[in-house]
Amino acid sequence: MKKIILTILLVLVLTGCSIVRIDTSSIDNILNVILTKDNTLFNQVGQGYKYYLPGGVTYIDSDDLNDVLYCNGAYYYLYIDAISYHYNTNINYKIDNSAYYSKIFSKKDGFKHSGYIEINEQGDLYHIEFVYNYAKIETLVNEENLNNAVLNASYILSTIKYNKDIVELMLEDDYFTNKTGKYDDFNSKEESEKFILEKETTMEER
Repeated sequence: MKKIILTILLVLVLTGCSIVRIDTSSIDNILNVILTKDNTLFNQVGQGYKYYLPGGVTYIDSDDLNDVLYCNGAYYYLYIDAISYHYNTNINYKIDNSAYYSKIFSKKDGFKHSGYIEINEQGDLYHIEFVYNYAKIETLVNEENLNNAVLNASYILSTIKYNKDIVELMLEDDYFTNKTGKYDDFNSKEESEKFILEKETTMEER
């Protein structure tokens, strides 16, 4: 009987999670493969949301709807924009031809959600700003870990699932009163990069 149950569970696991081989040498390929698939996995739960944390990425801390993650010497800052989710806010972004990499995601092009990714060089590091599925990940990584960071961020953002009832309850309870500034986009790339560096210094001092 135990063998039968074990076999059934194994079949369910194998059929529920298909393994997709991804050519990680191309950022375009990473984004096109992951962001056009239905990703239902999750192993991390927050207040009103959940998502999948890939192997090698470690959860460090949370501050309201902001999660701090860590991988290969770099901190990832995940911002959950529950307000935009609730009001189904549109993304306003234009391709920046001066950036190292700039791309827009839209449902008409086969992506599951709208958003954008912009990567800019900052000395020996690369600043990634990745907005997708009403959430944003920002990080500073070296060239060696750039594609892997895009891969990790793609998995995290594409697997975010919101609990509509909890988000609505938070809005009704004025949860976001006096906190709106936390979820606004940065006013400039320079402020964004400065914020990340300051946060990393704070994390390292702990």
